[in-house]
Amino acid sequence: MSSTKAPAAVSRREQILKEAARLFAERGFHGVGVDEIGAAVGISGPGLYRHFAGKDAMLAELLVGISERLLDGGRLRVADGGESAEEVLHALIEGHIDFALDDRPLITVHDRELDRLRETDRKRVRQLQRQYVELWVEVVREVYPACTEAEARAAVHAVFGLLNSTPHLSPRASLPSRSATEALLKRLALGAFAAAADPDRAAMG
Repeated sequence: MSSTKAPAAVSRREQILKEAARLFAERGFHGVGVDEIGAAVGISGPGLYRHFAGKDAMLAELLVGISERLLDGGRLRVADGGESAEEVLHALIEGHIDFALDDRPLITVHDRELDRLRETDRKRVRQLQRQYVELWVEVVREVYPACTEAEARAAVHAVFGLLNSTPHLSPRASLPSRSATEALLKRLALGAFAAAADPDRAAMG
């Protein structure tokens, strides 16, 4: 008897959120109706209200949820990333690259729609994001002690901007494979941190 486990079934709630993210990213929050989200998952628009109070609730769960997932994933990688700070930094970068490549609609939705959240939800997202940044800052400063706290924090934000630019890549700019894209993004991220730690070397090229 095989011991291989079947993939976990995706819940209807997760299906709704995935399609909502895709549609919000393509057409904007106000450009999508509840009926359209329902049709994308094969249920009536009113049927969505068994799962969510409305579009605002979907948007909040998408943006708060991904912020929680990034922070939780980052904490796990710090705990399990390896024996050295360098290994932990590599694990953090790889985890964020997975997010940047697999959740491109969420990046777009965050950039466009964050201000539409209720104030409490928006503050929660910002709080989670700050914690995620500080997690990286601590690791970066372990790897590059010459970096000041301010430099490390600025470098982390810059690397996030770099990695989160994936939704803007045109098909012509895409690399032949996912693995090639992952490798390039990782080299760019590591290069940015190294440049922040040694600006003289970066200036010399």
